Amino acid sequence: MNTFPTLHLNDGNTMPQFGLGTWQSPSDQVGLAVRTAIEAGYRAIDTATIYKNEAAIGEALSEILLPRRQLHITTKLWNSDQGYDTALKAFDASLARLRLEYIDLYLIHWPLPSHDKYVDTWKALVRLRQEGRVKSIGVSNFTIAHLQRIIDETGLTPAINQIELHPWFPQKSLRDYHARKGIITESWSPIAQGGALLTDPGIVRIAQKHGRTPAQIILRWHIELGLVVIPKSVTPARIRENFALFDFKLDADDLSAIASLETGKRIGPDPDTFDMA
Repeated sequence: MNTFPTLHLNDGNTMPQFGLGTWQSPSDQVGLAVRTAIEAGYRAIDTATIYKNEAAIGEALSEILLPRRQLHITTKLWNSDQGYDTALKAFDASLARLRLEYIDLYLIHWPLPSHDKYVDTWKALVRLRQEGRVKSIGVSNFTIAHLQRIIDETGLTPAINQIELHPWFPQKSLRDYHARKGIITESWSPIAQGGALLTDPGIVRIAQKHGRTPAQIILRWHIELGLVVIPKSVTPARIRENFALFDFKLDADDLSAIASLETGKRIGPDPDTFDMA
């Protein structure tokens, strides 16, 4: 098994720097993906209510013989459940579907500023953490303004902000803010949903130089930047391949070449305007 790093969170907990993402992983396939990942050495699984696969993941987790403390499970509160009371009920439902006694990391999936409920929702997460039902709490897709507001109004800083982040859209200003506040940055869509980024000539050259796949080069880039990264796959060979990142490093020339790919363009929604509940 590869050894891989863990990161220290601002609440005193730790989490693996690498995990399995399950967005768009169908319920009839995600169980095998989870079991394959754990067998390969993964210890972190990321899901969300809106992914509609929490129950299947819970079933797979119930069959795994590892001690619970060795696994790190993240799920996320969907937009329609924002608000103090509804967030608490939604957490209970996620916990039941996952068949767990506690969740390691619970995130607000989107800020939905037009609905203006994310501060009250954050207060519910603070309560869940105080009760010990979740170890760490954080957010997803929050901008600096959203983060600063919940910090100012509740006095508690999120442990994590999970955001769209890849070489085309590296979000340096937001990462710098996170660093100042002690917030860990977690990348979703880390290889920009594959496709063109994986065939970029610069990425291909670096992959050939290291004898790796383009996906491995991009995932290693996230690791080098100190980010948590959660690539999604339901293909066993790809799940194992994605994990083979911890026996090589990128050099300064590699990092410079990848930095030059920045376009500043998102492939996902803008958190300031996204309002799907």
